[in-house]
Amino acid sequence: MAEIRVVTDRFSVAPQIALEDLARLADAGYRHIINNRPDGESPDQPQSSDVAAAAKHVGMTYVHAPFVGQPTAEAVKAVMAASGKTLAFCRSGTRSVTAWAMAQASEGEEAQAIVEAASDAGYNLSGMAGSLRRLGAS
Repeated sequence: MAEIRVVTDRFSVAPQIALEDLARLADAGYRHIINNRPDGESPDQPQSSDVAAAAKHVGMTYVHAPFVGQPTAEAVKAVMAASGKTLAFCRSGTRSVTAWAMAQASEGEEAQAIVEAASDAGYNLSGMAGSLRRLGAS
């Protein structure tokens, strides 16, 4: 199974998951999956439609919110709309934790707390601190 990195009690990120991981994730209490990878990014990744079907089969909700580079508004909204214990994934987890960080800042979370939570999960978002502060102020 992919390495799950817990960011908060309700939000975790991971590199690419396999279809067979979904049953174990559901058993671990995850209720919502966000896929931040575009289809076809790598020849070995499952198609979004296959992940969606596997997630539905085990009773999980699924959103495909792909992006490359900076998170799209749709990717940030997907994090904000997630209810219950959520796992977001991409190639390495970095895109997913970045979308989470922007969602948190948009909801008024302090930039330093966001950066620290990401760091505790193994992701260095210190370079985003200024952007997160500005996002939270808007």
